[in-house]
Amino acid sequence: MPLVDAQSLAGRGAERPQDRLSGQRAGAASPRRHVPLVVGPRPQVRPAVRRRRLTAAGAIAAIFVVIAQLVPNGAGPSAKAEVGRSPDVAPMDAPVDAPLEAPVTIAFAGDVHAEGGAGQALRAGLPSIREALARPDLTVVNVEMAITEGGSPASKQYAFRAPATALRALRDAGVDVVTMANNHGLDYGVAGLRDSLAAAESTGLLVVGIGVDEDQAYAPALVTVRGQRIAVLGATQVLDGNLDDAWTAGAGKPGLASAKREARLLREVTRARDMADTVVVYLHWGAELEPCPLPRQQQLARALVAAGADIIVGAHAHVPLGGGYLDGAYVDYGLGNFVFNTKGGEGALTGVLTLTVQGRAVTGARYAPAVIRDGAPHPLTGEPAERARTDKQQRRGCTGLAASR
Repeated sequence: MPLVDAQSLAGRGAERPQDRLSGQRAGAASPRRHVPLVVGPRPQVRPAVRRRRLTAAGAIAAIFVVIAQLVPNGAGPSAKAEVGRSPDVAPMDAPVDAPLEAPVTIAFAGDVHAEGGAGQALRAGLPSIREALARPDLTVVNVEMAITEGGSPASKQYAFRAPATALRALRDAGVDVVTMANNHGLDYGVAGLRDSLAAAESTGLLVVGIGVDEDQAYAPALVTVRGQRIAVLGATQVLDGNLDDAWTAGAGKPGLASAKREARLLREVTRARDMADTVVVYLHWGAELEPCPLPRQQQLARALVAAGADIIVGAHAHVPLGGGYLDGAYVDYGLGNFVFNTKGGEGALTGVLTLTVQGRAVTGARYAPAVIRDGAPHPLTGEPAERARTDKQQRRGCTGLAASR
């Protein structure tokens, strides 16, 4: 199956000093240099962002700290002007209940893979949707493929993969965190999993929902924006029946964070609640082409909110589902496809959900609708955009969610 062409990506730009990585994760290989994809300047300067990847081993400890100073307008193609890493555990700078400086914006989009036109869209740098991804303070998407050029395909109908340049394209377009907890995360086995983790590390993206063991797979990423600590977790409620056990991370066992191990997921959310001002859970859930949430989705959403989640978003259905408020938290049951090789119809309906958040309070929700053409999302404007927003709002009707807090 077609892959993103690493040679064509690397050939589009020359390496700059700020694109070199310093430091490494404990036990990781020596840091590697990389060549960024030239896709034009970022539309807006983001504030400095501090990131941490947390693990649970009796108590949460940070695996690494990332300080990202983002480039100003016109300064160059890379989403990250400088990325530094340290395996050292860093203490929290202030108590979680410290006053927050200002609201932050967090953007979410749906499924990304690199098949067909979607791979071409990644090679091009996603110019059509770049502004919507780069403008918010933090952007999270679902990567529905293994990031590898090795491994062996799993025994399933579809197995998706792409080389590390696909992650670099997402990073350069403005994505900060990716979840790989989905029914394609281990499409190329444990070798593909390890390559995926290495690719995220070398690219400067934070990855959640996947790991060399259950502690890493269920661990949140912790991102600090203007003093607001945001924990992002990833988990999947969807796994092929014959691969369910094999793909679920365990003690000393590589795999995915399975939401079917609900108690474990809820425990991690509760731990994250103690560490962060805002807790986000990105889930792979629902039924394909079903525009309403399943009872098990609604049950899990209620449990996650009770455990301390402030934002719950998801994908997998390949069509948009409704969103709204649940006991003060914001839930969106389905973001649909995003960068995806779709044939059109409802599978081509997509968008970027941007939430305004201050601590536990989600004070605003804006949906920027788009349509997928040739694998890439293209923003809608005017009357088509208004119709798409109305359609998204109407899908709330079967969710049990409220329109306001």
